[in-house]
Amino acid sequence: MPKIRVGELDVHVQRMPAAGPPVDGPRPLVVLVHGMLIDSLASYYFSLGPVFAERGMDVLMYDLRGHGRTTRPATGYRLEDFVTDLDGLLDALGEGRPAHVVGNSFGGAIAYGFAATRPDRVRSVMAIEAEPPVRSWAAKMAEGLTGEEGGLVVKEVRTWLLEDPERNARPFQLAGRILDATTLAEDIPRSRVLDDGLAAIRCPVFALYGADSELSGQADHVAATLACCRTAVLPDQGHSVLVERPKETADLLLGWLEDDIHTPLEAG
Repeated sequence: MPKIRVGELDVHVQRMPAAGPPVDGPRPLVVLVHGMLIDSLASYYFSLGPVFAERGMDVLMYDLRGHGRTTRPATGYRLEDFVTDLDGLLDALGEGRPAHVVGNSFGGAIAYGFAATRPDRVRSVMAIEAEPPVRSWAAKMAEGLTGEEGGLVVKEVRTWLLEDPERNARPFQLAGRILDATTLAEDIPRSRVLDDGLAAIRCPVFALYGADSELSGQADHVAATLACCRTAVLPDQGHSVLVERPKETADLLLGWLEDDIHTPLEAG
């Protein structure tokens, strides 16, 4: 499993080259950014990654700092650190193509932050059950990670395991190690937020929500505020959109790419 040196990190990377015959000009690049704590690039490796590759896109997946097989430094977990890591990874790979950046949950916040910071490197953002990193997002992160009894995130994990002890506890054990060994919980709520709201994000955006998730309530606001945005809400679905509805997620993202920004995709 290849690792690429990016600053202080050895970043675990997986690539899926586009399937099918060559297309005219450079192939589209899609970068898949996973969520926080219980997630890794594996959630994409078995879901969206192969689908995008089969449709003629070069796919790049990587483990975030502290997660999966990437280095776990003790400190340095503000959102801007994750954004800098992505920028440095593209540099280290010699990748000059503007990317379609897909972010799931916290990965969506990274995608939004990267689009605001490096608009030249982002062709579009596809955010799955994600919130842009504005002040309200930072407040929710503080409540979720450092609030009463360790925060809402910790309490939800405990409840999830109690409801079904036979579930695979390993991802949650790994999440506990990250929280114990790093300053992630303290750093993320102190991240630099987009003070000017979403005005810095000028690329096309597709935002996907689960109807039963609390984040779905912001769909209309996000669509109205961003310069070029479409939203979709999956009925009877909570936060785990990518895990529980991967085919519908892939169909919606690829359909938006083809319909709204006319990306040259092809069947493999």
